[in-house]
Amino acid sequence: GRLGVTRQSVSKWEGAQSVPDIEKIVQLSRLFSVTTDYLLKDELEDPDPVLVTDAEKQEDPEITYRQVTMEEASVYMKMERENAPKKALATFLWVSSPIALILLASMSEYARSGINENAAAAIGLCVLILFVAIGVVIYTSCSAKEKEYAFLEKEPFETEYGVTGLVRERKKEFQPVYTRNKIVGTVLCIFSVMPLFVAMGLDAGDIVSCAAVCFMLFVIAVASQLFVYAGTINDSMQKLLEEEEYTRENKARSGIYSAVSTCYWLLVTAVFLFVCFGPYGNAKPQYYWVVWAIAGVLYGAVLAILKIVRRQ
Repeated sequence: GRLGVTRQSVSKWEGAQSVPDIEKIVQLSRLFSVTTDYLLKDELEDPDPVLVTDAEKQEDPEITYRQVTMEEASVYMKMERENAPKKALATFLWVSSPIALILLASMSEYARSGINENAAAAIGLCVLILFVAIGVVIYTSCSAKEKEYAFLEKEPFETEYGVTGLVRERKKEFQPVYTRNKIVGTVLCIFSVMPLFVAMGLDAGDIVSCAAVCFMLFVIAVASQLFVYAGTINDSMQKLLEEEEYTRENKARSGIYSAVSTCYWLLVTAVFLFVCFGPYGNAKPQYYWVVWAIAGVLYGAVLAILKIVRRQ
């Protein structure tokens, strides 16, 4: 009754047919005044646990890493599940923020729309800035909550006995959702450019082409939302397991990748503003959307080159 679970669930735990989640294990340890190790001893014992896998620790056995407890792992994964939809929304707002500016700018060229060029630019820029600002506020609030756990992606650490097994169980349960979001997001990205190609092939007017660009950005924003939601939850488990992008070797390089990414996108934004609103620009952003498409493709190449250089 104190745990809020059914008798059938308890029976399955006792018969080793299922394993309680992390929150329930923490509650059980408090209820019976025992450690989580004691509860998990017979369930999730690693056949060959190896704590000293880092070359630095092998050279100096006195080095000790921070210990991540069962409760800390539980709180972190729960927090990231709550942050995932918020980060996804922030990403959606960022990617879709230029839509109003592009659409209004194209409509201003038609007298029947009743919108002059200056008003269109002012309204579009206000919407863009508003979307970006809301996204920043949302993302900043999520980052503030995650600050306590920033060490997971920056420093080597060790986990309390049983944490690894339970995190792997959670990751296995989430895998279908992660795979589905990746597939749907990828299909949406491919589909998003089709209306633009059709408009170009039929030699449609500027307003039709701009509408196709806006549709493309909207669909990509939806796809990005799916990617970020699934990626945030999956990354939280990868960080606790120190796998894939969060191995100890990759952690040592994470600062470089972060700095390069920040500088790259700031430079792309500066280039876009210069070519559009600079001395040689025409102040019509609907004609310069291609800057972002090219930047996105080149970004992958920049990261690939950086990885090659780091290996060598």
